[in-house]
Amino acid sequence: MISTQLIIYCINPGCNSPINPMGDSVCASCQTPLVHRYLWAIGSLSAQIPPGTKVADRYEVIKHQIWLDTQPGLPPDVPEELPKEVIPYLRLYQERLHLPQVYGFARHLQEDTTDILLLENVPIDETGNIYPTIVEAWEQATAVRQVYWLWQILQLWTLLSELGFSRSLLVVDNLRVQGWCVRLLELYQTPADEKLSLQNLGQCWQFWVASAKASVAKGLQNIVQQMCETEVELEAINIQLNNLLLASAAELPLVLKVTGSTDIGPVMAQNEDACYPNALSDLDELLLPHLSIVCDGIGGHEGGEVASKLAVQSVKLQIRALLTEVTEQTLLVPAELLQEQLEASLRVVNNLICARNNEQKRQGRERMATTIVMAVQVPQRVQTSIGWQSNNTHELYLANVGDSRAYWITRNYCQLLTVDDDVATREVRFGKSLYRKALLRPDASALTQALGTRDAESLRLKVQRFIVEEDGILLLCSDGLSDNNWVEQSWQNYAIPVLTGELTVEDAVRNWINLANEKNGRDNTSVVLTYYRVSPEYLVPVTLALPPEIIEAEIQEEPTSLTESSRSLLDLDLDLDLSEEPFTSPEILPILITKPNRGKRLVMLGEVLALLVGSTSLGLFAWWQFNPQGFQQMCRQLPQKVQQVCLGRK
Repeated sequence: MISTQLIIYCINPGCNSPINPMGDSVCASCQTPLVHRYLWAIGSLSAQIPPGTKVADRYEVIKHQIWLDTQPGLPPDVPEELPKEVIPYLRLYQERLHLPQVYGFARHLQEDTTDILLLENVPIDETGNIYPTIVEAWEQATAVRQVYWLWQILQLWTLLSELGFSRSLLVVDNLRVQGWCVRLLELYQTPADEKLSLQNLGQCWQFWVASAKASVAKGLQNIVQQMCETEVELEAINIQLNNLLLASAAELPLVLKVTGSTDIGPVMAQNEDACYPNALSDLDELLLPHLSIVCDGIGGHEGGEVASKLAVQSVKLQIRALLTEVTEQTLLVPAELLQEQLEASLRVVNNLICARNNEQKRQGRERMATTIVMAVQVPQRVQTSIGWQSNNTHELYLANVGDSRAYWITRNYCQLLTVDDDVATREVRFGKSLYRKALLRPDASALTQALGTRDAESLRLKVQRFIVEEDGILLLCSDGLSDNNWVEQSWQNYAIPVLTGELTVEDAVRNWINLANEKNGRDNTSVVLTYYRVSPEYLVPVTLALPPEIIEAEIQEEPTSLTESSRSLLDLDLDLDLSEEPFTSPEILPILITKPNRGKRLVMLGEVLALLVGSTSLGLFAWWQFNPQGFQQMCRQLPQKVQQVCLGRK
């Protein structure tokens, strides 16, 4: 059936007029946000259905194999007995950041004997456009992103090979990228008579590596050559690729600002949430800005409140010790060891709460417990590929138990990084149900694990590792905010202003909590927001301690005020360590001398100079010591009075 009018239905079952024109953001009748859920239709039959067709009086074919569910409030059709082809998708639900999930089935025509399998959580944006392939995005990607993509594929290779789906990573059109993240359109089973190895993966990579960025090209070519020509072990390739990834990421600057808050909400009698950092808690200089935690307690008064606070305090102590030990190492601590340490810390927390329950003889639902989502940015020293020493490898470790969540948000997308430990997720992982059907269970949101309910050996833990290589916001929150998908529906209004400098991190946290109280309102809410910046434009090539005369001359030349964006630098550390090797990276030359608007340039410099005199702990590098000609060039672009002091200082 060819559709003539493009419409979408409101998901509010009580809406009196649910039909809306496709493309509207909210229902004209009840103001409920409209859900545009784009799906990927699998198979040759779906590829033959032309755009403009409406399938099953519900699915609008937007483009070949890209369908829009125009009635997203209704459950999709699911057979009583799940076909074998969907089971691998269900088993791999924990990898939903990279892999799609089964949505349901649809039949095009009544006489058709085969149902079309529909996938959700696919690499399609909110307007129905498919994300580019790696090949399409490769040449425009930074060096670190090129390596990061290959590293992700290698991690997926191990997982998919065990299940017989490694061929999925060799189909170029199947490999899509959403910013830093590699995402697959669908799974391709490896034929039983076809044995795939690292050699096949290397042969696929060698065409991309030929056009890799210069700073990583040699390293990647060496790795791919080993994969193609020798019987190299996967672990050896993984180590080499990881080392190249960390060395290339460390060439970027890294600036963090973190803040958090917890709120009792308009209804609850007490606050069972806890978080770190928190305006009411002690701020630990060693932990800030590297650690962030959100806990949602369970067990009522003197139960959940105690459990969540106990978890936060215990994690802080353990992570403080871990970071101290890491900073003392001369060699990189392997990611696997850090992940094991973080898992062990969660088991310690679990047993502390469990022991408290046993001491108080709490049984069944009386036992206190807590969810947790925690992020640790581990600063390790590493020598970059161009020879200078960096204090930060940009590694970010993330762990969660329960339904407290973590999101990564940029100007272009919002990505849910964690998977809830609830009944609906369990049913999917065990291959018993599709997710949309599991959500219809009355106990769908009931937690399947939390810290403190049972012995630590029963915990199923997974610590994820990410590399921070783009500007973005890491949002940790309890379900007081994440319930009813309010983060996914509102991130553009609440996060982008922070990324564009229009809103402070502190104000953003307050705004998120206000949204939670307004829209959900029946629970406590905790939000911890970390703003990560890697943009070179935030580096200012000046000496660590410039004299007050420069600032005075600058203010006389062009008055300005200290902005919030500049002020925030006082809280942070930059990751440059030039005590051993001169810094020669051409990628982080002074942005100040290249910006077209000279007036804006001077205002920005004046603000940062003022900061430098007020605080000498920022770790800014003395650029003139290793690039005197460039320093002089920068000085000559400053106002005359500043030039005199600047050049006299060299």
